[in-house]
Amino acid sequence: MSLTAYNKKRDFKKTAEPKSSRKKKTDEHIFVIQRHHASRLHYDFRLEMNGALKSWAVPKGPSLNPQDKRLAMEVEDHPYDYKDFEGEIPPGNYGAGYVYIWDKGTYELLDDKGNDFDRQALKEWKAGSLKVVLHGKKLKGEFALVKMKGREENTWLLIKHRDRYAKDEYNSEDYTPKRVKDKLKGTANNKAAEKKGTASKRASAPAKKKAAPAKTASKKKSGDEQMKEFYSPMLTTLVDEPFEREGWVYETKWDGYRAIANVKNGKASLYSRNRLSFDEVYKTVVNAVEKIPHNVVLDGEVVVLGTNGRSDFQALQNYKTTRKGKLTYQVFDLLHLDGHDLEDLTLLERKALLQEIVKQLKDPVVKYSAHTDKGMKLFEDAAKAGWEGIIAKNGESNYVEGARSLNWLKIKVLNRQEAIICGYTEPRGSRKKMGALILGVYEDGRLRYVGHCGGGFNHQSLKDMYERLQPYRRDTSPFSEKVKTNMPVNWVEPKLVCEVKFSEWTGEGIFRQPIFVAMRDDKPAKEVKKELPKDLNMVTGTKARTPKAAAKSAKAPASAKRKAKPSAKGAAKEGKNAAGTSERSLRLNNQSVALTNQQKIYWPKEKITKGQLIDYYLSVADHMLPYLKDRPQSLHRYPNGINGMSFYQKDLDTETIPSWLKTTPVLAESTGKEVDYLICNNTATLIYMANLGCIEINPWLSRISKPDHPDYIVIDLDPEDIAFRHVVDTANVVHEILEGYGIESFAKTSGASGMHIYIPTGAKYEYETCRLFAEFIAKEAHAKLPDLTSVVRAKSKRQKKVYIDFLQNSRGQTVAAPYSARPRPGATVSTPLQWKEVNAKLDIKNFHIGNTMQRLEKHGDLWAGMSKVKNDLRVVLKK
Repeated sequence: MSLTAYNKKRDFKKTAEPKSSRKKKTDEHIFVIQRHHASRLHYDFRLEMNGALKSWAVPKGPSLNPQDKRLAMEVEDHPYDYKDFEGEIPPGNYGAGYVYIWDKGTYELLDDKGNDFDRQALKEWKAGSLKVVLHGKKLKGEFALVKMKGREENTWLLIKHRDRYAKDEYNSEDYTPKRVKDKLKGTANNKAAEKKGTASKRASAPAKKKAAPAKTASKKKSGDEQMKEFYSPMLTTLVDEPFEREGWVYETKWDGYRAIANVKNGKASLYSRNRLSFDEVYKTVVNAVEKIPHNVVLDGEVVVLGTNGRSDFQALQNYKTTRKGKLTYQVFDLLHLDGHDLEDLTLLERKALLQEIVKQLKDPVVKYSAHTDKGMKLFEDAAKAGWEGIIAKNGESNYVEGARSLNWLKIKVLNRQEAIICGYTEPRGSRKKMGALILGVYEDGRLRYVGHCGGGFNHQSLKDMYERLQPYRRDTSPFSEKVKTNMPVNWVEPKLVCEVKFSEWTGEGIFRQPIFVAMRDDKPAKEVKKELPKDLNMVTGTKARTPKAAAKSAKAPASAKRKAKPSAKGAAKEGKNAAGTSERSLRLNNQSVALTNQQKIYWPKEKITKGQLIDYYLSVADHMLPYLKDRPQSLHRYPNGINGMSFYQKDLDTETIPSWLKTTPVLAESTGKEVDYLICNNTATLIYMANLGCIEINPWLSRISKPDHPDYIVIDLDPEDIAFRHVVDTANVVHEILEGYGIESFAKTSGASGMHIYIPTGAKYEYETCRLFAEFIAKEAHAKLPDLTSVVRAKSKRQKKVYIDFLQNSRGQTVAAPYSARPRPGATVSTPLQWKEVNAKLDIKNFHIGNTMQRLEKHGDLWAGMSKVKNDLRVVLKK
């Protein structure tokens, strides 16, 4: 790799770009993506190879959407030290403009053969097909760089593979701080940089513990970035469901005033999102933050805490006049520290610095707003305590001023909405001064009526509201449409904002049962819009879980739409028990199991509901439970159905789950911590799991009595873009091989796209022995079908082949249980088969929740005798 071209294009007396350099060989290889705003904006994608950086210019920036095939023009190799370059390339120089390190991390080769890394990477590059796994802060997972045939020699495509990090929509500019975007718009910072003609270098992430903030921050950038007079707070997007997701953190949603604190040279200013000063009314907070021995910009919420620790907005309102209450400033973000803007750091990096600052301050008025990775539990706690809701934040996100971001989400326990006061009705009866407030919001720039609110007032607050509205009186309605009321209306200018809580929106978009909460002097009326929760799945995006994907799904069998017949022993109704009702309760195993959202659609194409799934599990419970008993369960939850976001849950909070549920502590080898797994030994637990959104049931292969000794070996046949008939052929070959050794085996559909073959062991062998046995059989089958099968895990090596997976046989791995429904189109079921059914006529789509019970009634459980089979593996392992 030559750096001659790089050196020829640059005059290092005029640019701060690094000179030619190479890195000594190490185990890790880095990648870096630099946003380069030159004559045209582009992103430079660089991979370390052989001590230098292979480089591509990506005009539209990298994407996590596999549908985006980004053009990537290969450019000259860059020196290794270029990975740290960030700043201005002065005018008149090659590539003049601003360079910003957008992402960096390490990478590995997807098909690592264990050879010399650089040699293999260069070989793939020369072949025009380079597949890597990125471990960055923004970009994660599998990517491919593919050279385009028939185009210029340097023309490539950068493509995201479909994996757990893939998104259905992605724009790299959404993850670029506003201050960086402004660099070439004549900002003061940019002009100063042009004069200096120098570049600053970005440093490593801040230490998360013990480090002094000033010292840590000083590593971030050389040069002084001026603190602005005002900062616009980053805003949240409302979504409809709580969730947990890797890399996200969750915070309490405080019920107070959002406030930014600028502290400079020992003097502080505190202001709202619309730049109203809080300096006098919350002088206690100002005095507290002025003790911080650094120049900082803090983001947080001013609240008054009640005796229960819950923030009380009405008490905060009263504090303005009474000065009574425990006033605190709950800080959750840090935007600036000692001459360094921190908005381009990740959230977790900013919070680590913030926590240290608050810890050193030791003032009870300023509190660090802590976070957790247990979003579901925090939401449950919020509901029990009566909080307004919780906030979910992407731990890797930057701070984007003034933006309503999809990286910050809020999930409400209670329905609350800001509204503009547009008038009030005359009082009636014994009521004095006024009747109800007439409320509106802006919709497409037009003021729209959303209801009237008379609840939430007492005699004094009615009087105060009446007096406050008098200066705003007007003769005409501010609405373009006619508003119907039961009493005459006095109209006012739409300037004042209040907050109401309500039960729901009507079909006409009107508040139902609104109650006045408080005035919101911190919110400009022009910004008040109807806030409807976005679908969580549409906001976060997950692999193959979009409405578009559902529309393309194969048509499900009509019989799958029929309700499964409930028949579990011990099931008794409590109130209404139809799957068509939204809520119901069942008496199972002497326990009351509450069921929720029974009408929620889980399979949109087939219109199958959550209630119908629960009825299915009730019908097959007696046949299914023997395969679940005493086995730890890995919960795979789909709270919004098969097209919604899903997540895995292994560790249950034993303090909050029903006391009758059985759990078992298991030491997690990866963390060294105990995990409380659920044990499903009865129908009540099975239905509890289904109500959590567990469409599929995933037990361990071993039981808690012998956790290291599985009861069966599993060989998973997984087709990769190849006809299912080849899965059938492979299954029969595996069966024949096992029979040849005198080993009895059992087959079932996976319910997804392949098949599972179970080999009973009688729990006599450890996992490692079982895995070796499975590997031996898999490789023997592959030897008989080398053109149709593969035993290589890398997907690129098994295109158009059946993957014979023997790696499921390890402690903690799970496989869909017999009779488990699957989150696939058609509501398919993983169904036990007779070996004679494994033939050319076998079709996975013919086994679903609409007909499984009829099959069981006709044939019984085909695997009923499996527990009595104890194969002797020694006849194979001795070979």
